[in-house]
Amino acid sequence: MDEGIDQVLGAHPEQVEAWLAHRAGAWGFLAGQAVLAERRRLGRGLTESERRVVWQALWNRLSALRAGDF
Repeated sequence: MDEGIDQVLGAHPEQVEAWLAHRAGAWGFLAGQAVLAERRRLGRGLTESERRVVWQALWNRLSALRAGDF
């Protein structure tokens, strides 16, 4: 999952910057892309709990970026 999140963040730096700047829509875009990446990796749809795990991992990574810990 971490590799998928890295790919999403690397492919969409403008959305990462938008999220860091608290711009509307950035989180939804990145969250959707992260879920799609995980779906591709697993080869199936995600359960609600799996989507929540992906969202939390993405949030943690973005928060680390914001804090300068990454």
